[in-house]
Amino acid sequence: MNLKKYIIEKSKDIGIDIVGFTGCNRLDSLNDYLIERKAKNKETEFEEKDIEKRIDPKKVFPSCKTIIAIGISYNVDFNESVDFKLKGRISKSSWGEDYHRVVKEKIEKLIKEIKKEVDFNYEYFVDTGPLVDREIAKKSGIGWYGKNCSIINDYYGSFVFIGHILTDLNIVPDRELKEKCKDCNVCIKACPTGALEGPYRFNPQKCISYLTQTKKDIPYELREKMGIKVYGCDTCQLVCPMNKKAVKSGKEEFIPSITKGYIDIEEIFTLSNKQFKKKYGHMAGSWRGRNILRRNSLIALGNMKNKENIDFLRMVLKDKNPMMRKYSAWAILNIDKYLGSLIVKEAMKFEKEEDVKKDMECLLKYFQNKN
Repeated sequence: MNLKKYIIEKSKDIGIDIVGFTGCNRLDSLNDYLIERKAKNKETEFEEKDIEKRIDPKKVFPSCKTIIAIGISYNVDFNESVDFKLKGRISKSSWGEDYHRVVKEKIEKLIKEIKKEVDFNYEYFVDTGPLVDREIAKKSGIGWYGKNCSIINDYYGSFVFIGHILTDLNIVPDRELKEKCKDCNVCIKACPTGALEGPYRFNPQKCISYLTQTKKDIPYELREKMGIKVYGCDTCQLVCPMNKKAVKSGKEEFIPSITKGYIDIEEIFTLSNKQFKKKYGHMAGSWRGRNILRRNSLIALGNMKNKENIDFLRMVLKDKNPMMRKYSAWAILNIDKYLGSLIVKEAMKFEKEEDVKKDMECLLKYFQNKN
């Protein structure tokens, strides 16, 4: 039988939109770039530190011969409005069910189908493995690199979740696709923080998607660029011409029927951890926990520039969590630095933690010197 054809057909039956095949050669074209990123301290805490494991499939799965890459579009249409006032935006990647679970389930179904025809050994990953999955996707012909470093498929665009299976099967690889951005630089110009430092040059530490997930302190000047985004950032994809003509996804799993694409900011400060998990635990953005989304919500409130929100923020200034007190102080000052300075100075009289007090002092100086 033609195993490759069989896998492609079964993938479609399972609901996998794109499938491609590549060998298990080292991803050497990335080596110098990853070394440079490491030297310039542009890595994130989420990625594998051992560069060899990032570029050599056989370091991950020694008997690897073929990698099966899959892509599932999450570019669903949804425009329902929400009935709450203070809202923080959620990236499309976290609109519906956690894509890790959805893609994992489809990969496991595909593995079972392949097992019906041939016994084989494998390892599979959905955004959790050490290898650079976008490079695997490119080498397998699933798509090509856009200048925003996203993988773009000619048919589905870049709103595509990627997974891959390392196997000991012998399957003819597909051809790589060449980049097609040509002279277009729309994504680079649109990036709010300048994380896209040039064509195919990406600084993840400045990316809003990363900033909404890190537990590290977010630089003041970058907070101002985050808008009302509380998880993820779709800007560079939304402006991409390839996505404007891409076929929409019909995957109901990714429709945000519960959140409608937003966090209710007032509500998230009233939810217990148990209640948070019950309402938001289904989505990918919940993995960082309630407090990180609360922190991001405070940044969103600050960026709304609405003085009516100051009363709410003053209550958060008394929160038992030090991080909430620090970020609510920033938000108040970002709304009104003159009124905010009075409020923050008063809060400092009762602040018992030196770390928080020191941050408030830095905030006052920062906004005092800001035009």
